[in-house]
Amino acid sequence: MPGATAMTAAAPGDRIVVQAVHVGGPERDGEVLEARGPGGTAPYLVRWSDTGHVSLVYPGPDAVIHTAAGLEHQRGD
Repeated sequence: MPGATAMTAAAPGDRIVVQAVHVGGPERDGEVLEARGPGGTAPYLVRWSDTGHVSLVYPGPDAVIHTAAGLEHQRGD
């Protein structure tokens, strides 16, 4: 995949991956159902793959978006 760039937007169908909080812990991933910010920006409505729970997410620097087009966007710089 191409290198990570500053995340500016996500769209329904994109995947969000959040790195583990603790060393050796599991990362979480989910499907972006909706982008509620202007122009597809956060917050995102996400369905988590591990629980099926739907929550509103404001991604931090540990989050990466994998777009349907196969590009990778990372939160922060």
